[in-house]
Amino acid sequence: MIGLLGGRFDPPHNGHVALARAALEQLPIERLVVLVAERPGHEGAVASADDRLRMASAAFEGLGEVVLDPHPYTVDAVRGGRFGDAYFIVGADQAAAFPTWKEPDEILRWVQLAVGTRSGYEGAVTFDLDSPNISGTEVRERVARGEPIDDLVPPAVARIIEQRGLYG
Repeated sequence: MIGLLGGRFDPPHNGHVALARAALEQLPIERLVVLVAERPGHEGAVASADDRLRMASAAFEGLGEVVLDPHPYTVDAVRGGRFGDAYFIVGADQAAAFPTWKEPDEILRWVQLAVGTRSGYEGAVTFDLDSPNISGTEVRERVARGEPIDDLVPPAVARIIEQRGLYG
C-alpha cells in the first residue's frame, strides 16, 4: 500500500511532518510519496515550485519520496489508479473541506482517504494524530515580521527559508 501526501507545502511545517509520521506508524503503508503541487489549482503559492520542493525534501527526509507533481488538482494526480492501492493522507481540516475538492467522488474511485483524526467520512480510514496547530499562513506571517519559526517548521526547512530569503 502506498501513502500519498499532497499539497502546496508553502512551507511544509511540523504539522505536515507529524501527519506523515502518524500515517506511517499506524497505517499499512509500505511507501510514502509526498506530492508537491507544482501549480496548485485551488490556491496560488508564494514560494516557487523549486523552493517548495527543496523545503519538502528537507522536511520529509528519511520518511519517503518527495516529487514535484505537475497536476494542479488531486483528482488529476490519482486518476487512472497510477499509484495502485493507495491512501491519500489528509488532516482533519482538509477532510472537512474534501467535499469541495474538484471531483471528490472520482478521487475516491482511485484512492482511499486516510484522515489523521476522527472523521465522519464513510469509507475513510482514520488514525490518531498528535499534531501542533500550525498553518503555512502563520509561518509566512512570522517570517515577514522577522519572528522565529523554529517551533513551527523542521530545522532544515527554517534554514532553507533563511538562506533563500523566502516569505520576507
